[in-house]
Formats: sequence, structure tokens, C-alpha cells
Amino acid sequence: MENPNEIATNELCYHCGELLDNLRYGLDNHDFCCAGCKGVYKILSENNLCNYYSYNDTPGKRIQNNSHFEYLEEPSIITQLLDYQHEKASIVTFYIPAIHCSSCIWLLEHLYKINNAFFSSRIDFLKRQVTISFKHEEISLRKLVETLADIGYEPLISLQDVVKENSKTINKTLVQKIAVAGFLMGNVMLFSFPEYFGLNGIEAQFQKLFGWLNLAFCIPAAFYCGKDYFTSAITSLKHKQINLDTPLALIIAVLFLRTAFDIIFAAGPGFADTLTGLVFLLLMGKWVKQRTYHHISFDRDYRSYFPIAVTKLQNGKETPIAIENVAIGDRLWIRNGEIVPADAILMKGDAWMDMSFVTGESEPIHKVLGEIIYAGGRQTAEAIEVEVIKPVSQSYLTGLWNNENYQANSKKQNFNDSVAKYFSLGVFIIAFSATTYWLLQSDTQKAWAAFTAVIIVACPCVLSLSTPFTLSAILSIFDKKGFYVKNTDAIEAFAACNTIIFDKTGTLTSTDNSELLFTGFLDYHEQMLVASLVRNSAHPLSQQILKNLSCANYLPVSNYIEIPGKGISGVIHNRKLYLGNASILPKTLKNIHNNGVHIVIDEHYKGCFQIRQQWREGLPELLNKLAKNFKLHVLSGDTDREYVTLKTLFPRNSKINFKRNPHQKLEYVLLEQQKNNKVIMLGDGLNDAGALKQSDFGIAITDNINNFTPGCDAILTGKNIGLLPNFAALSRDGLKVVKISFAIAILYNCVGIYYAVQGTLYPLIAAVLMPISTITIISFTSIATHFFARKNKL
Repeated sequence: MENPNEIATNELCYHCGELLDNLRYGLDNHDFCCAGCKGVYKILSENNLCNYYSYNDTPGKRIQNNSHFEYLEEPSIITQLLDYQHEKASIVTFYIPAIHCSSCIWLLEHLYKINNAFFSSRIDFLKRQVTISFKHEEISLRKLVETLADIGYEPLISLQDVVKENSKTINKTLVQKIAVAGFLMGNVMLFSFPEYFGLNGIEAQFQKLFGWLNLAFCIPAAFYCGKDYFTSAITSLKHKQINLDTPLALIIAVLFLRTAFDIIFAAGPGFADTLTGLVFLLLMGKWVKQRTYHHISFDRDYRSYFPIAVTKLQNGKETPIAIENVAIGDRLWIRNGEIVPADAILMKGDAWMDMSFVTGESEPIHKVLGEIIYAGGRQTAEAIEVEVIKPVSQSYLTGLWNNENYQANSKKQNFNDSVAKYFSLGVFIIAFSATTYWLLQSDTQKAWAAFTAVIIVACPCVLSLSTPFTLSAILSIFDKKGFYVKNTDAIEAFAACNTIIFDKTGTLTSTDNSELLFTGFLDYHEQMLVASLVRNSAHPLSQQILKNLSCANYLPVSNYIEIPGKGISGVIHNRKLYLGNASILPKTLKNIHNNGVHIVIDEHYKGCFQIRQQWREGLPELLNKLAKNFKLHVLSGDTDREYVTLKTLFPRNSKINFKRNPHQKLEYVLLEQQKNNKVIMLGDGLNDAGALKQSDFGIAITDNINNFTPGCDAILTGKNIGLLPNFAALSRDGLKVVKISFAIAILYNCVGIYYAVQGTLYPLIAAVLMPISTITIISFTSIATHFFARKNKL
């Protein structure tokens, strides 16, 4: 079957599409330009992956045999490249310039069929990145990269951030196509001047020559510059769908065929000017759109940071610093329940890391001193001290946050999806109906003009642009006000909500300037024991007690346990400590009231902290504003001693609930959702992580502490909670802008189609109107969004 000297009639390599030389490599009745392409085909064939070639013709890249990956065996380099590593599994992200079509996505998502050592692979097509989970005991990083190179997808390896490093190269191919299309359009226009201004005797002699030159220019315009439209359309049709590129691919094909017919059979000048002008303007529109997207992406990944603080240890003192100020070499204090913001080495403490944020696996992993703890891990035992070895990557943390592990309903459609999916089908129906009408009137000229103009003027771009541009602009405004929402879909969910549920401690109250009263007695050593215990907890009450005790020295804690909604316990110098409400105390102690934070040392009751927390500044005004648009509820794990105060603060019909554990909070949210309410949950993420995740829009409130929970949809700094009504109003106004944009787009399309179906709109004029409509929508959404932001005082 295999014959290296076999020469087939096909002049293109079956894998990469390059022209074949005299020396050809044959396999399974297919010809290849080199041994590399043949080798890739053989790998795919042996692993039943030849569907790779069914999505696109010649989708591969020619294999270069000069790559050397010995350096990938160096442990220091491996450490810098990996996103995550454990005993059996590792995760790595690569930038792969060769990703360019649906076949690339299909093949890279089926790497596990080539080698069982691949767990999974996930593609980011826009950034040309692949994230691979693999068993490093079975396949080394070098072998992984060599496998990618063997199938034509060699990574561009850089120890810099690949997104930032390659942001300038992403549009290189598009810019080249724009330059070629502009050159072709200019020359076609030049050779078409005699047609525009009338032919005299001399010019008529060159008419045929100019026609053939124009046809020659149309070939690269259609099949090089416009190739992506054909690729996208064919792929969608193979999946029995019609996407927004399908009508554009059709009109490019029709214009080319009509021009070729007219020139070859001397039936007229053809539509070379329309074709080249259309392709040029389409590519310019795509470039404008991509530039806007990349600006938004860069701004989100590198200029906007989670509004959370981490605790830095400096000269023995704990200092909260913003996450973007974390530097390599910093010592961080990570308490129970807090997330490690950057790759770090464990220096002190017993680390049991929940890596579900990274891997989806919630079983805690034990780390020993000197071992690397990867960004995204959550500590589940006592507080630990770590030293940062990599800078914080906001884009990496945001990517984890938007991972499918934390998407409750991935099938939910946004407004753009629900309206735009029938657009192309409607365009086809109108175009063919108009064509049929004029053909029945025996007017082929108008039939042709109507068909081309309808497809061109009915621009799908304006429909696809309005939602992402508007909501991304709102994300940027929110970021600057300390309200970090994870994605644009979350803004739509926020705008649809009608019910708000508040946690009390750390949400309605603030530990700043709160009063702390202690009933009982603690000597200096016992105070040190209590301070050493509460130092491990991120709960606002623990932090307030720690602040009040003002100890300079701390003791190591073992067997630390924190039960949400109940309290904490641990062993210090062989002495057992309990701190919390009555439910966590030893059963031998009786007649303990449930009010306050009780302290027990070696089963001896030592006293109780009573904390009178201060309500957040401006709380009455905030609740009055929210009550105009939302039903308000309170869910608290505390006792009901604040019931009367909350009743006076909240509107009369508000529901206030106390003594609710984390599971009961989750059930309460579910119950409200079963009443067809869309729920916003506000909490500190410590005792209400489940409720935050279950809600339609969960907001984690943060005050100089790292209490971010991956299950939430947004993070809000406590000092800006008073802006919550403004944020809600802007999210609703954002959807208004989207709908107005749709109305503008529909009006534009209706007016354009009205003239197009009559055959009175010249196709080139329609092509000029298309990018104008795109620029109009981008300008309108930007101006309108910032207008509503000023209106809502943001």
C-alpha cells in the first residue's frame, strides 16, 4: 500500500496543501510534500483521527524538522512553564500560531486518542492557546511538545506571558489580507475607469484586456483574502447550521462567478470592482472589530485586578496589600479558606490545598515544606506562610474563574444568541424571493442586482457586535469602581434579578470601628493562645478579636479545624482551644448561652466576646434605593439580637432570618428561585459559598482580606457597596443599549433591503454601507454606555 515513489495526479499535498515537488511521498492513495506531512497523516490514521481532514481541505501545516526541545528537560524551565503540577497530573498552556481553523480545534481536543497520557485539552481559538492536562509520569513535557510538533502544531514557547507577548502578532495575517485586498481594489478601480466614464475608440481596444486583468485580480481577492468566509461557511454547513459568514461567502462566490462569466463570454464588464471593494471593506470591518476586542481583553487581563487584598508578612507584621502589588519574593500569610494568588513555595505550616478551582477535584492535597503551591489553590487547614515565585497572572485567575467547573448553566443563551441565530436564514429567504420576483418579471438585471444587494446590505455584523461591545464597556466601568464581574453573561443575569438576599456579618456590617466586649478573664499567655488560633481564620469576627488582643508573638497551631457558621478549634502546645458559638464547644460544658463568641481552653470555660459591629456607612439610604426595584431578604447565621434594628432599617415587607447554617442558606436561595425569583446573593464567601454559587448572581464582599470564592459571579469592595443600586441600574441600561442597537440595526437593514429588493441599490454602494453600519454601532454603544454611566454616577 505504501509507495514513496508513487506520483498522483493531484498537485497539492493532502495534508498541508502546498505544491508537490518531483519527489513525493505516498500513503493510502494520498500524496504528501514531505516525510513530515506523511508522518502526521500516518499518526492520525493509526489513531482513527482522519476526520481531521473532513472539516477543511488541507488543514495542516508543513512540518519543520529543525526543532530541538532538549531544553524542555531542564527542571527550572519545566517549573516556569507549568501552570500546575501534582503527584500524577500537570497542566500547561501553550501559544500555537498554527491554530487557524475548525480542524485544528477538533484535532487538538482529541489529543487523548494519540496518547493516553493526555487527560484533556481545551482550546482558546481567539488567543490561539491550548491548555493541556497530562500525566507527567507517562509523558514528559518535552515529549508532549514533540507530539504537538509531530502533528504540525509546534508551540511558540516563551517564558513571558504568551497573551501579552503575542498580542501584536495575532492580526498579522489579517493585516496582510487587508493590504492585498486594498492593492487589488485600487488596480481594479483603475482598469474600470473607462467603463465608468464611457469608452472612446482607443479605450475600446483595451476593454477586453482590462476585463481579463480585472478577473485575474478577482482570483486572489476571492480565494486568498476571502478564504476565511468560505472556510467558516463550509464548516457551519457541514454541521447543518447557517452562521453569519454564510451569506457573505455566498455573495463573494456569486460575484466571482458572475464576473468570470461576463469576461469569458464577453457579456459585460463583470463586477470585479464590487467584489474587490466588498472583500476589502469586509476585512476592514473585521479588523476594527478585532482591535476593539483585543483592547477590551488587554484592559481586562492586565489593567483591571480583582479588588481583593492578600496579607503580606513584613518584619513580622501582617499588612494587607492589593493583589496587583504582590511581587516575587514576597512572604504571604494564607489563612483557612483563602486562595493562593500566585505560584509560591510553602515556608511554614501544614498545607492541605483544595485545588478544585484549578482541576475540578475537591479532595485536599497535602503539601510539605519547600513544595510549590500553585495559584488558585485554597487552604483548608491552619494558616500557612508562602513565598511568591511567580508574579500574579490576572488573565490566568480570570480564566480559572470562567472555567466550566464554575458555570452553573452553560446552555443559557444570551440576548444576542436568541435574536441573531435566525438572521442568515431570513436574509436568504428575502434574497431568493426578490430574485424570483424579478425573474418572473423577465428582468434579469434587476433580479441580479436585488440578490447581491440584499445579501450585502443585510449586514450581520451589527447584530453580533452590539452585545459584546456594550457589556464589555460596562465591565470596564465596573472594574474602575471596585466591582469586578467575571464576564458579560453575568451582567445580563445581574440585570434580570428582582430579589436581593444579604448576609449580615461582613456584608451589612463592617469590623471597622466595631466595639468588642469581653466577659471573663484571660491571662497574657492565654491571650497569646487565643490570638494564635484566630490568626488562622479569615472570618471578620476572628480578625476583630485578633486586632483587639494586639499580641506581638504567635505560637504554631496544629489540628486546626474551622466549621462554617460554628467556629474554630486547634491545638497549641498540647492545649486544646475552642472558639465559636455553643454548638462547637465540648459537650461536657452546659448552660452556655448561644450569644457571642465563647472561648474554651482544655475544657475550661474562659469567657465570651460580645461584638457590636457597626452598620456600613449609608446603609439606610442604600436599602431605600434598592427597595424600589428589589425584594430584600436577610440571611444570618447569628442570633436574633439585631432583629429589631434590622426591622427598622429594612422595608416593612422584607424577610429577616437568623440562625441559618450554610446549608439552610443554600436551601433558602433555592426556595426563592422556585418562586420564579431571580436572586442576587451578597455575602463574604466564608459561610455562604454554596448560596453564592446557587444564586443567579452571587457577589462576594471583600474588606482588606482575601475571601474570594470561585462560585461567585462578582467581587465588590465593602466601601463601594453603596453603589450597588447604581451598578444594577447601569446593567439594566446596558441591556437597553443592546436592544436600541438591535433596533438601529433592524431599521438599517429594513431601509437597505427596501431599496435592495427593488434592484435600485448598486452592490458596491451596499458594500460601502456595511462597514459604516459597523462603525455606527460601535460608536453608538460606546457613547450610550458612557452616557448611562454618567447618568448613574459611575
